[in-house]
Amino acid sequence: MTIIGMLHHRLDPTTVLKSYAFAAVAKAEGATFFYFTPKSVDFAKRSIRAKVYENGQWQEKTMPFPDVIYNAGSPEKLSVSKEIIDRLKEEIPFTTHSIGNKWNVMKRLKEAKEFEQYLIPSEIVKDADLFHKFVNYYKRVVFKPIDGRKGKGIYFITKAGAKYFEVRKDSTTTTYTKPQLDALIKEQLASGTFIMQPYIQSVTKSGQVYDFRLHVQKNGEGKWVVTTVYPRIAPNGSIIPNINNGGYTNYLDPFLEQEFKDEAYNIRRMLEHFSLALAHHLDEIQMAKFGEVIDEIGIDVGLDQNQKIWMYEVNWRPGCPPAFYLELDVVIHSIRYAMYLAKNQKPMKKKIVQQKTKQVEAKKTLPIIAITGSAGKTTTKAFVGSILSKKWNVFESKDYWNTTEHTKKHKEEINDTHQAVVLEYGMAYPGIITNHCSIIQPNISIVTNIGLAHVGNFDGDVRGVAKAKSELIHGMDQQGLLIVNQDDDNSRYLETQQFKGKIITVGIKKEADYRAYDLQYKDVGMSFKMKLHGQEIELYIPILGEHHVYNALNAVAVADLLGFSPLDIQAGLNFKKPPRRLTIYNCRDDITVIDDTVHSHPQGVRAALDVLKNIATNRKVAIIGQMRELGVLREEEYRKVGEYVYEIGIDEFITYGFRTDEMSNAAIAKGMDPSRVHHFINKDQLHALLEKLIKPHDTILVKGASKTNMFETVKFLDQTFKEE
Repeated sequence: MTIIGMLHHRLDPTTVLKSYAFAAVAKAEGATFFYFTPKSVDFAKRSIRAKVYENGQWQEKTMPFPDVIYNAGSPEKLSVSKEIIDRLKEEIPFTTHSIGNKWNVMKRLKEAKEFEQYLIPSEIVKDADLFHKFVNYYKRVVFKPIDGRKGKGIYFITKAGAKYFEVRKDSTTTTYTKPQLDALIKEQLASGTFIMQPYIQSVTKSGQVYDFRLHVQKNGEGKWVVTTVYPRIAPNGSIIPNINNGGYTNYLDPFLEQEFKDEAYNIRRMLEHFSLALAHHLDEIQMAKFGEVIDEIGIDVGLDQNQKIWMYEVNWRPGCPPAFYLELDVVIHSIRYAMYLAKNQKPMKKKIVQQKTKQVEAKKTLPIIAITGSAGKTTTKAFVGSILSKKWNVFESKDYWNTTEHTKKHKEEINDTHQAVVLEYGMAYPGIITNHCSIIQPNISIVTNIGLAHVGNFDGDVRGVAKAKSELIHGMDQQGLLIVNQDDDNSRYLETQQFKGKIITVGIKKEADYRAYDLQYKDVGMSFKMKLHGQEIELYIPILGEHHVYNALNAVAVADLLGFSPLDIQAGLNFKKPPRRLTIYNCRDDITVIDDTVHSHPQGVRAALDVLKNIATNRKVAIIGQMRELGVLREEEYRKVGEYVYEIGIDEFITYGFRTDEMSNAAIAKGMDPSRVHHFINKDQLHALLEKLIKPHDTILVKGASKTNMFETVKFLDQTFKEE
């Protein structure tokens, strides 16, 4: 006869409602059952001072160690007896183990990838500033405690204009100013950890919010089965369907037929299949990570207008369904599984070992992503890192750390906790990228474009630049993934002929595997559309310029191919952009300064000028510094930039640095008014002119390489015309 012990933190079993049901079912199933707490365990005598239900009441008895333990108490409250529980686990199988709080569950699912497409993007709220970035992006968000239960403490917050927010809690909606909302967030964060998510809701035809609870368990054969699926419907005026907040439930089939008609059967099967698949997946994760099993979960999900499943949360040890007389079914499954586990310890241990082995094998395919190109390396890297970090622990090289010495340091810093590596491989001469690859070999490579940066080191021949960049293709895993720019004419010189892996293209103007269209300039950013898996999605990046859309496409391609969902991609593109990359300074009198003072080459200068042209509402002022390492192409490329300045209608053109007057002269020769063209080799004189030249509503671009210290001009403008 199997002996089952129910472990709980409470001393009195009469306060644990399901203990009676467990005792009754165990007796009917032919098992011996008792209730106990950690402190009643005597390891020396291998006995437990337990409570046994006999003759209509709980009686204290000394019982032998059970064959299996049904783990029913609160993990937090049982943690004070961790030493005792750990010793019990060494000797006796537990039917289940805690899977952690809601955040930990979602984090595990993100890391494992298989179910990440069903997860709503979530962030831990560290402070009010982080919250506002999130709400500015999603507009409607849920703010809730990380360990919340029964729908308590949930806030639904909507951005209502520039200065106000609608905050809904339970059935009450209040309008808050930003300071008031900041105070509320600060107060809540002082009470515990909170997370935030975009608000995705399911709504019935009559306008009521609902969700589904999927309750799954292991049965007497050790197999996952669906105990029940039922809808929970919020009362009129409420947006929380949780039963403890006034929500009510219904039978599944009539509800589905009412809401979905002919699709009702398919949706039921979809929900059942999803619940079983997720239970198997979480069980395998628990085995692989901790050598443990679980036996029961409750999953709360919603369906959007396209009938796509979104997972709200996963509950370990869910409460019994509140209707349909299912309490006995839940207990029967639990008792029968406990009896199965007691008799099948060896097969279960073997299964756990197999899952751990599978996880070790999976770790061998760590994505190592290397990025090179004449422009866009750092921004592409930042986009890739931002998206991947939504799910994984990512090692990302610092902003401009792209030399081989930096790569050596990175190799020492990468460890087993990292789930992806994102690196930038810089190059000024042949052989450098080969060296990078010999230190850390990538299996995913991105070549952003082939331009004229460093072309002076290759006898002025862009094909020499392409050959040096091709070292990344030759040095990477030859069965890996290569991403190239379809619109970049010079990328045709890349040496891809012998590459045996997969080549993916990105583009805007030409057909490509990942193509953006309908590009629009927005406030301090760009929006664009593209198709992913046949569905059109709209994306936004918080950085200006068409050229940065290419950088974003590179990251979208990597993330999509690694299994990230469109929502994760959308959230990740809202990244922290590298400093001094088309950074906007808003000054007094509606004067705008555009800071792009990190790198400078012809392609980047024209891209920055395009940004100036597209965002300026009045006069356009361009201040352009030297472009280095152009070699014999300097004169020709300077001339082209000067002509481009005239062609796009720049109002005031200022050049700074040795020989940059070649740009000024080209603009004048093309037809620009000489009185609107200025050249300086002295920065103080340049600043003196700006003090007189700049007028209200002007937009000023400052473009130059770091070595020319053009950022000093940005600081001068910001301080001279700062808001008072």
